[in-house]
Amino acid sequence: MQHQKPKDQTFTNTIGMQFVRIEPGTFMMGSANANLSDELTGGRTHLSDGDWDEQPIHQVTISTPFYIGILQVTNTQYEELIPEHRELRGNLGFSKDDDEAVVFVDWHEATHFCDLLTEKEGVPYRLPTEAEWEYVCRAGTTTHFHTGDTLPDVFHKNICESWYPDAGRSRGEDEVVPLHVGKTPPNAWGVYDMHGNIEEWCQDWYGPYEPQPQIDPVGRESGLYRVTRGGSHSTLLCYLRSANRMGAVPVDKHWYIGFRVVCGEPPKTSSLLPSPEVALWARNVKQDAASASAPETSYFAEPIPFVRIPAGSNGPLFSAHNHVPGIVECPNGDMFAAWYSCVTERGRELTVAASRLRFGESEWDPAEPFWGAPDRNNHATCLWCNENGRIYHFNGLSAAATWGPLALVIRHSDDNGATWSKPRFISPEHRLRHMPIASVFRRQDGSILLACDAVSGGNGGTAIWISSDDGETWYDPGAGQPIPEFVSGKTGGWIAGIHAAVVELSDGRLMAFGRGDTIEGRMPKSISSDGGKTWHYSPSPFPPISGGQRCVLLRLKEGPIFLASFTGSRKTPESMPIIDDSGNERAVTGLFSALSYDEGETWSHLRLISDDGPDREVETMDGRPFIMGLNSAEPGGYLAVCQGRNGIIHLISSKQHYRFNYAWLQETPSANVRK
Repeated sequence: MQHQKPKDQTFTNTIGMQFVRIEPGTFMMGSANANLSDELTGGRTHLSDGDWDEQPIHQVTISTPFYIGILQVTNTQYEELIPEHRELRGNLGFSKDDDEAVVFVDWHEATHFCDLLTEKEGVPYRLPTEAEWEYVCRAGTTTHFHTGDTLPDVFHKNICESWYPDAGRSRGEDEVVPLHVGKTPPNAWGVYDMHGNIEEWCQDWYGPYEPQPQIDPVGRESGLYRVTRGGSHSTLLCYLRSANRMGAVPVDKHWYIGFRVVCGEPPKTSSLLPSPEVALWARNVKQDAASASAPETSYFAEPIPFVRIPAGSNGPLFSAHNHVPGIVECPNGDMFAAWYSCVTERGRELTVAASRLRFGESEWDPAEPFWGAPDRNNHATCLWCNENGRIYHFNGLSAAATWGPLALVIRHSDDNGATWSKPRFISPEHRLRHMPIASVFRRQDGSILLACDAVSGGNGGTAIWISSDDGETWYDPGAGQPIPEFVSGKTGGWIAGIHAAVVELSDGRLMAFGRGDTIEGRMPKSISSDGGKTWHYSPSPFPPISGGQRCVLLRLKEGPIFLASFTGSRKTPESMPIIDDSGNERAVTGLFSALSYDEGETWSHLRLISDDGPDREVETMDGRPFIMGLNSAEPGGYLAVCQGRNGIIHLISSKQHYRFNYAWLQETPSANVRK
């Protein structure tokens, strides 16, 4: 049955959804120099000027009237057309009641609901454009919120950077808040819940603003993320502002995002083309295979920084804190690195940067954004190139802030990292065991192994994910196992120590070293004989590492297993004895390497990752200085490693790129300072 288009100021459709007519008008979209208070930012001073992506402020005209839902879509309304969603009612404790906002709905499902509603009602329903959403939210205001520059307490719902449902860090069920609609005062145009409750899907692809005046803008032609607006429960207040922009992978769904509906024809405006700015790491990428000749003698190059971000950067990348990298050699001979960039590790601003060291060049390109759903904590990154030249990118994707509620994302590139596939989920649920570590390799049986932290704290172990079909599907062999007791001689369901480095032994067993979960005062060693279902624990011969440190293991092309780690805490490094070329024992501190020729039973050729030259100052993570020389090396960093086709080993910390070969690793350290 065909229905006439609504003509009144308000109307209610056949499933009880209420709408209000929005008249045409013009407003200034975006925000600059926000001067946000500590109350709004939670004391995060980097947020005091708002988000970088809210600029430039530009004039927007909405030329045609439309109707918008007075309330967010509820469970009852959504399930009227999509009854199977009832199985998700109360998932993780959220949205149990009929009149609570529906959540656990992705962008495609929200648009499908609109299509079904259009078919049922005979008038067009759709998601709002981002511009329509902000226009309605502001309701004629120019302040941070439609309530002014502050948001009254009645709108506050668990204002924090939430770890839920991480049992180790959250307040548990105390963080489950009601999502009933229409319980806070409406704005001047009669629309409820525009600040908080839940985020709302918009129609647009997320992309940068343009400065010129626009009429009925509809966003970009394509992208990686769909816009969400309004902020939600369990979020800092600054993210609930009228101007704030968020985004999400279209297939993502969780307890933060729902939607409201517009009734009206979509704008006739043409979409904007994708941003004309191509990241530096994607420009002029050569596609011919290349590899430098292998050094014939011992080789160690002066370390060079791969993190190049201008001082004072406060978005889209941040000079404050750059950490947790991955590195890969591209088939064209370039080196490609990616890492996260942020101000605070738990913040929603945490995004992923990338840079390229082009074949034959001596300096990395300046860093530019690589990946990062807007205002989602994107924690953390791993890169790997298979034997056919396909490069894989693995990343955690938070539901909001913190690295507790992560989903696990995969992308790939077949053109030396110039372009990347759309993201898809290895595992879509936002939970633990989803934070990638820079430890991934092809096993002897053809499967791919990826290590991921099993917990969000400093102890508790590491999980692995396995793909037996070249990355298409994945499984966690330790899932469902009880939490292990990491004691020498015992067996448990996952690796001892977080941030674990994993390697396959010649007989197919797996060996891993991790941080934390110390055994007998040493770094824990874990061995699995059943493909990662269970692990046997023992102390390694190496000192434990701590905050700001991560070790690596790598099977070298020459046969032995390579380890790089640290002599102790980053802040108070212990000394470790090595034997120099005089035959004497000498104490050293910092980043060191070791080789095992007997599958991890014993280790030899211990030496600092240093050229044994005169003491000099070098930068470590976030620009902090350290002394590199005969007896000291970099004190910390999250290590990542790969070996090039010419045998050069590329080891990166959280700042520096080290290059050396197998002959250098075998060389006995000098007893005296080398000139």
